[in-house]
Amino acid sequence: MSRPLFAVPQRLLSIVRCNPVSLITRHSSKMSEQQDSNITKGADSWFNKYTVVETSPEGTFKGVKDRFNGITVDSNMETCSADSFPTILKRSLEHWTDSKNRGIWFKVHLNAASWIPELVNNGFQFHHAKNTFVTLYRWLPTEESANIPPYSHTMVGVGALVMNDRNQVLVVSENYALIAGSWKLPGGYVEPNENFIDAAIREVAEETNIRTKFDSVVSIRHAHGAGFGCSDLYIVMALTPLTEEISKCNREIARCEWMDVNEYLAHPNVHETNRNFVRTYLEYKRLGVRIDCTEEMHQVLKKRYTIYSVAKVTADGASSGNSSTTLKL
Repeated sequence: MSRPLFAVPQRLLSIVRCNPVSLITRHSSKMSEQQDSNITKGADSWFNKYTVVETSPEGTFKGVKDRFNGITVDSNMETCSADSFPTILKRSLEHWTDSKNRGIWFKVHLNAASWIPELVNNGFQFHHAKNTFVTLYRWLPTEESANIPPYSHTMVGVGALVMNDRNQVLVVSENYALIAGSWKLPGGYVEPNENFIDAAIREVAEETNIRTKFDSVVSIRHAHGAGFGCSDLYIVMALTPLTEEISKCNREIARCEWMDVNEYLAHPNVHETNRNFVRTYLEYKRLGVRIDCTEEMHQVLKKRYTIYSVAKVTADGASSGNSSTTLKL
């Protein structure tokens, strides 16, 4: 289903992606400036600062160096045959050990999957994988413990508390609900490179075909032991409806309706946590506050951030925060 017209500008927190580049097939200390640039662009360099390795012995992988003195080799950037890989890997590890490099990373794409057994036989461990690649690492220093950050360990979801002018809450009952027949708020998982507000607006549109705009963050629920052994972060957003006619997604939703808020708070098929989300939002309105969203630019990384903070609501419904970068949602 298409995204709503009133969505927040997307990818404010997007990670730099690899650009298609020419493959490097020669392992030598002499590479062109364009090849050096291509290797650097192949690094997922949001927080880490990657630089091209200045020199490397003939017959070794070059890779890029991060700010922690680690090396990353991307199989799409530097290629070699399965037959020559063991020799090149052995020479490279010897060079990296002598150079006192620390974490060694191999990003191995599907077309180089034959590298994986040899990497494992040389002490590499799996770190993370996606549809088209797996990343392995080895910590070289023997005098210090491995200082490798864990891969993403938390699944992030959003819930949307949509309330109209008649004090009705938009509620759904899912086809495959954990508790059959229970009523909950629309919502789902945040997609890659999607901010929380945009995710909540999208989920409401997909499940009910109702367009909305942002009002306030309401609550954050944190739990452990979710899918794939991950922790679970659930962020509830209050949204204002711009349309009210429901057209539910039959694949996901069994029932959907506007329910009077007092009925919702007393309904036996509503989980107490969901009732608390509504109570919290009603208390925000009574106090005249909201958790607003502003946009800032990191002065070093030159990346945009969305910042959530408490703001006082003025008589005309606007936020009284001093920031001039408040998102116009």
